[in-house]
Amino acid sequence: MTSLREAQSIRSGPIALIAETEADDSHDQLFDDGVALTKQYEATRTDLDGLATAICKLRRVVELTPQDHPDTAPRFSWLGASLFLHFETTGDLQHIAEAISAQETALELTSEGDPNRAVRLANLGASLWSRSERTGDLHDLVEAISARQRALELTPEGHSDMASRLGGLGASLRSRFERTGDIQDLAEAISADLRALEHTPEGHPDMAWQLTGLAMSLWSRFERTGDLQDLAEAISMNQRALEITPEGHPDMARRLANLGHFLWARFEHTEDLQDLAEGISAQQRALVLIPEGHPDMALRLANLGNSLRSRFDLTEDLEDLAEAISAQKRALVLTPEGHPDMALRLASLGTSILSRFGHTEDLHDLAEAISRQQRALEITPEGHPDMALRLCNLAVSFESRFGHTGETQDLNEALSQCRTAATSTFGPPHRVDKALEWLEQGRCLVWRQLTSLRTPLDDLRRHDSHLAESVVKLCKKLEAAGSVRNAARSAMLMSEKVSLEDQARDHLRNAREWDELVAKVRATPGFERFLEPSPWHTLLPYLPEAGHAIIINVDARRCDAIVLSAGRSTPHHIPLTNFSLSKCNQYRQDLTNQLQAHDYRERGPTVAMAPERGGEERGIRKVIFRETSVQDILQGLWTDLVKPVLQALEIEKTAPPSTEVAPRIWWCPTGPLSFLPIHAAGIYANEGAECLLDYAVSSYTPTIAALTDRVRNARPLEKATSGLFMTCQPNAPGASHIPGTTKEVQFIENLVTKEGLRSERLEGSTITPAICLDSMERFNSIHLACHACQDIANPLDSRFLFHNGSLDLLAILQRNLKNADLAFLSACQTGTGAEELPDEAVHLAAGMLAAGYRRVVATIWAIRDQHAPAVATDFYQYLVDRRDPADGSGFDGTHSARALHHAAQQLRIRLGNDSDESLLAWIPYIHFGS
Repeated sequence: MTSLREAQSIRSGPIALIAETEADDSHDQLFDDGVALTKQYEATRTDLDGLATAICKLRRVVELTPQDHPDTAPRFSWLGASLFLHFETTGDLQHIAEAISAQETALELTSEGDPNRAVRLANLGASLWSRSERTGDLHDLVEAISARQRALELTPEGHSDMASRLGGLGASLRSRFERTGDIQDLAEAISADLRALEHTPEGHPDMAWQLTGLAMSLWSRFERTGDLQDLAEAISMNQRALEITPEGHPDMARRLANLGHFLWARFEHTEDLQDLAEGISAQQRALVLIPEGHPDMALRLANLGNSLRSRFDLTEDLEDLAEAISAQKRALVLTPEGHPDMALRLASLGTSILSRFGHTEDLHDLAEAISRQQRALEITPEGHPDMALRLCNLAVSFESRFGHTGETQDLNEALSQCRTAATSTFGPPHRVDKALEWLEQGRCLVWRQLTSLRTPLDDLRRHDSHLAESVVKLCKKLEAAGSVRNAARSAMLMSEKVSLEDQARDHLRNAREWDELVAKVRATPGFERFLEPSPWHTLLPYLPEAGHAIIINVDARRCDAIVLSAGRSTPHHIPLTNFSLSKCNQYRQDLTNQLQAHDYRERGPTVAMAPERGGEERGIRKVIFRETSVQDILQGLWTDLVKPVLQALEIEKTAPPSTEVAPRIWWCPTGPLSFLPIHAAGIYANEGAECLLDYAVSSYTPTIAALTDRVRNARPLEKATSGLFMTCQPNAPGASHIPGTTKEVQFIENLVTKEGLRSERLEGSTITPAICLDSMERFNSIHLACHACQDIANPLDSRFLFHNGSLDLLAILQRNLKNADLAFLSACQTGTGAEELPDEAVHLAAGMLAAGYRRVVATIWAIRDQHAPAVATDFYQYLVDRRDPADGSGFDGTHSARALHHAAQQLRIRLGNDSDESLLAWIPYIHFGS
């Protein structure tokens, strides 16, 4: 949106006082008439003929005005404004070229310090931006941003045009982000949009436009990052904009269409049918308002078709599918040959028609689906990321037709498409090695980047101390940025949001500087791979010899296990045909309900309510109705996921079950599977009972690299630091009393002291976080029996609660724990991540691995205070019984995974049954690392 404002008088003085010729008076009248008609069109957007007349009058007056006339600049400026409005309505590129030329002339004639310079820069920026939007010319866009930035520099705080100029700059920066992918531009755009909104008073006519601009910027960031909070804010802003958009407004259709698309996107993440229903309604209303021939018609029809198809996939309402196909066909008719979305729209239509065939078995539908899919493949360029998926979908169609007709040609075609898809280097994980590499590099970015920042720089210091120091300084800036605490943005004041985005923008600048600095280091001979992630094949030599590392990929399209085993040169791919994302999500929800129903309360630093049943817990109470049993969930995981993997790997049940000889498995789950207890999968009914504990000893790892790094960097025990430090905090302020922690560390101390092992115990107020950190440097192993608090938004602020203060993860990471071995975190949910970031492993256990600990015992939900002492005692007894006498008084956590396996089995035996209550008592204990 562009306002047509000129701050100075458009006349040089009263007509009666100017000794001009009659022709000069007529020039003034032409100018006045042209301005009046332009303003009238800007206000009403109805009389295009009137605007054309204004352009003719202004052209004429510009032709008749001498170059040195005092009104020359404003007359060129108004001509540019009228031509710009005409272009916005008609899209005539000749008009926008003439508008830009006129505005550039006006600017050249405007001296530095002239109060009109800012408005003329702003108007020139608007015209350049509009042309770039139509033509895709990046040079125009760069010039537009420059003009708008210069206009803002000349705009004083409190000026009435400040908000519109900020909004215009935000739109231009967002456009450049969409062209180049430079996230810094998007950060600048959001900051400008927020400041624009802050400067726009309620009831201002530009309010809806400003809200829409911010919504679009937040949407763009959501598309880049997947942050659902950004999407929620984009939806909220768009809804507010619609509420104040009057009926008949020309932007109503666009805002409705955007809202519909935003709601559909959120449905794709949450499967909330209410979002989808509201989204479809908005998209349908938008289509009613779009005139025939509008250039956005095809896009909006295609989006409506996608939304209707999504609802059909959940409800199987054939009426939705019929409407989806109708909308997709109309979109295709309106899509010109050569359009970049043609292949996508053909493929989507083919998939919808194939779905209808699945219900109607009408072979005409199947023939049409194949035809559309083949056409989509013909125009899909080589190397396109959707190539493999489209080949697979076509193969399914041919296979379906073979099943109905028996034509061998169809079977041959299906096999041909499958072979082609399997050798594609893009798309779904038919190339298992490439899938493994992408999964590794795309997971746990928080910890991967953090450990990269803390990588030793000794070699670089020896080569170039100045460059190494630059890396260290920038590391500290980035590390500090990671500790900034973020609250929910929806609860913030606008000024707080502006401040937050400014911080994010500064962080992005530092990140860009980091990229440039790393590139400089890599240009140095001998440092070409400085801080680069390792290719997947470099992981293989450092796999543990005792078992298998298994990544489980869970996706809406398919689920797979990718197995890495020592001695095998390639990954082993195991399709999990009976498992699905929807099953996984359902198990996760059912488990959450069971935990709440059984009073396995969530962890928190506030005062806990007294439990209704025996034993204190290290958490907070919630109760809702029970649904699917825990046994049902574990049986589903066993039947559809774990048992197929064991069978493919030919892992047999140990007879009798033996902790000593059972193979090791390191599970690396993805998505919502990260919240489910794979290690406890099994059938726990009396008949046919079997579980994973009978076959293998389970551990978890955030990434395969996190595991292989520990094998690669294996080191002997340092006698000077080998030992166990223990602390318990039964009465941390603001948290529930957990007396079992005192008994727990007493039992452990008695055990290790009896064996003559080096150890130390401090509890309650006798220890501070600083003392604990010092002790962590003096002892290679630590046992923390206390409350813990995870900060999902800022993982480095996650902490253990002490009587005197709290021990936060950032402080641990900043210590030199080069000999760290075992950390037993006897606190609640120390191995549970964030629902919104399932692949990031933002929990204390992963943080302790990042800090240098080779192995960590953690919990995935609350633990019973009365069980914890016995579990810990059994765990350490197992380690003590298997220690090497050559270690002397040292402490070794090498067998910690088997020790925890043993301790969990012992608790299961003591509980005496496999009821849901008993299962929930021993399952939460899990092991990470080697």
